[in-house]
Amino acid sequence: YFNRLKQYRRVATRYEKTASSFLAMVHLASSMILLL
Repeated sequence: YFNRLKQYRRVATRYEKTASSFLAMVHLASSMILLL
């Protein structure tokens, strides 16, 4: 699961500055993985 999550470049490189923005992106990427 984490390898699939790291395929999203935005999560792997952590573009977001704040922790809440990063967590929101992780949640969005996780939901995309679960839907596909």
